[in-house]
Amino acid sequence: MQSIIRFRRLGKQERRSLRNGLLFVSPFLIGFLVFVLYPFLASLYFSFTEYNVFQSPLWVGISNFKTLFTEDDLSKVSLYNTFYYAVFSIIASMIAGITIAIFLNSKIKGLSIYRTIYFLPSILPLVASSVLWVWLLNPLYGIVNIMLGWVGIKGPPWLGDPSWSKPALVIMSTWSSGQTIVILLAGLQGVPDFLYEAAEIDGANWWHKVRYITLPMLSPIIFFVLIIGMIGAFQYFTQAYVMTNGGPANSTLFYSLYLYRNAFMYFKMGYASALAWILFIIIFVCTFLTFKTSSWWVYYERKK
Repeated sequence: MQSIIRFRRLGKQERRSLRNGLLFVSPFLIGFLVFVLYPFLASLYFSFTEYNVFQSPLWVGISNFKTLFTEDDLSKVSLYNTFYYAVFSIIASMIAGITIAIFLNSKIKGLSIYRTIYFLPSILPLVASSVLWVWLLNPLYGIVNIMLGWVGIKGPPWLGDPSWSKPALVIMSTWSSGQTIVILLAGLQGVPDFLYEAAEIDGANWWHKVRYITLPMLSPIIFFVLIIGMIGAFQYFTQAYVMTNGGPANSTLFYSLYLYRNAFMYFKMGYASALAWILFIIIFVCTFLTFKTSSWWVYYERKK
């Protein structure tokens, strides 16, 4: 009511400006309401129903969530696979990203070429890079096992072995961490040189400079990369779908892939919505805990 009264008190020019402003933002508002807010609320409703697209939703309460936690063994398998991948892929990508970023931040000949080479894998289409890695990891004639044979190591079956399928996907994700490298490299270039010069005067070696200068100054960037990487890892889908489709023996049945199967193969839209909301809660909780613990290890320079 007060908004209406205030609107009536506006002058003619102010009303015209308000109308034009609303018209300019209307594409976003309509898109947000139709493609974001409505699906968000609809999935919450469907998670409490039995819905197969072809019939009207049937309210079943918390039955879908009860089935998910107590009866569906595949949901537990998919959660384990997802957490396994999230932990090891984030750790491997972070270590590789920081190491390569430090290398690329040094003054060496042909540095721009190296930067381009390391960034290229991250701009390849996911399907194309997935097919490429299927060939690379082929146990018989894949180049990875051939190179291992050169040093006397018998290569594993990789994607054909439940024990090696998830490590293979972790290796692939580490290979395609070019965006992480670029972000960390940008952060490294913001570290003041005088800190390293002062450390050298005090007799610090390379490791001391990395441990006490580079990592603390880079910690806000690492925090950002950690959050983005964690959210992406929990939604891991395309590579597993193209390369293994959940096999062998469900060893790469990730949570998003299992959600996809329930929604678009089994047409259990209600159950898939429940799976999606559990995934949302898991990501939210992990992100919240990461933010809460960031004060322990993230250093923000405060200017006086």
